[in-house]
Amino acid sequence: MTKLNLDINRSVASPTYFIADVAANHDGSLERAIELIRLAAEAGADAAKFQNFKAETIVSSQGFKDLGKKLTHQATWKKDVVEVYKDAELPMEWTEALVKACTDNGIDYFTAPYDLEFIPHFAKTMPYFKVGSGDITWKESLEMIASQGKPILLATGASELWEVERAVKLISQFNIPIVLMQCNTNYTGSEDNFDFLSLLALNEFREKFPDVILGLSDHSIGHIAVLGAVALGARAIEKHFTDDTNRVGPDHGFSLDPISWKKMVEETRILERCLGNGHKRVEPNEAEARIVQRRALRFTRDIQAGATVSSDDVIALRPCPTDGIDPFDIDDVVGRKLVQEVSRDQLIRKSDFEGN
Repeated sequence: MTKLNLDINRSVASPTYFIADVAANHDGSLERAIELIRLAAEAGADAAKFQNFKAETIVSSQGFKDLGKKLTHQATWKKDVVEVYKDAELPMEWTEALVKACTDNGIDYFTAPYDLEFIPHFAKTMPYFKVGSGDITWKESLEMIASQGKPILLATGASELWEVERAVKLISQFNIPIVLMQCNTNYTGSEDNFDFLSLLALNEFREKFPDVILGLSDHSIGHIAVLGAVALGARAIEKHFTDDTNRVGPDHGFSLDPISWKKMVEETRILERCLGNGHKRVEPNEAEARIVQRRALRFTRDIQAGATVSSDDVIALRPCPTDGIDPFDIDDVVGRKLVQEVSRDQLIRKSDFEGN
């Protein structure tokens, strides 16, 4: 299992930490939730994440009625919004079993607590807190979570930059690590959503918040966005996870199944191998290619010792042995006197000249 690297001075090639967000995909069954943990671990997840809430303390029945209609992804829900949330509640009594299942499968367990009463309880059972995008403006919750002293993964979907700055400033007062996650909060699974992912916002986060770890909470189709985010420096990735995307429920449709999750992890691990350490250099596997593909200066004719070399006496040809002279340094050759006789096509060396 990969551990979440919270060292801000970490290598740019730190392994990506994958969070399988089970969310409501347990479908009301503890046995199913435990099975999804097992499947996620087998597919390469480093953590299984859940969401703990009570319908009456997260949504307003009257508020959604007053909207007049169901919006965005909720438009496809057959049931009342509050009823859907009620069905998706995860009983607190499951916590011990879920933690054990994660431990048994060698992955981390954590949750996003959407109720103030839950926060102190979960501080005892998990290594990190997750704050969903919808709660980035809930000051009381942010303060209570941050006061627990655990690292926070903060999603930023549907937020203006100033709102992100405000939340980061508040959390930073508690001197805890922050994983700042770019996020687009649209759960429709539409192809058009790729136009709104704004992965380059990660560069803005890096510039404005140099002390955070970058991440991505993604709800788009497939894992193209994940690869892009990792290439841009994201080291924590959250995607919804299920065993069957055709199941009925609020989260199944935009989740990854075990096969697609495993493919995402495998391709990310290959991408990580491509990233390197952030420094340009001649790589070990290029050493011989450097010789055969680069040009070195050679003589165009036989020349006697004591002669002065002119530009017509020199040509740049491949290969360039380690003792050759780069064409870039031709001014160090032209106009100098030879200390020995040379022949046509001979490699020019510093030892051919006076005062070498």
